[in-house]
Amino acid sequence: MESELNLYSINNLRTMEVIDIESGMKLGYIRDFEIDCDEYKIKSIILPSQRTTWFGKSDSIEIPWESIKKIGVDVVLVQK
Repeated sequence: MESELNLYSINNLRTMEVIDIESGMKLGYIRDFEIDCDEYKIKSIILPSQRTTWFGKSDSIEIPWESIKKIGVDVVLVQK
């Protein structure tokens, strides 16, 4: 069996729209990553929240890397 290895740059991932596969809802674009420097792995992706607080500050949505089900050509599919 031949294994398929796909490599993506951080900048390439940030241009892909993140979609929840259960609801079909568009969650937005990746703003940042949480990285485990000891194991050299991405722990989670961070998206800007759609909601804004009273003071104009928006919270972030953090999605664990394990919740990513598929990375396509221009979308990232997650299961929240």
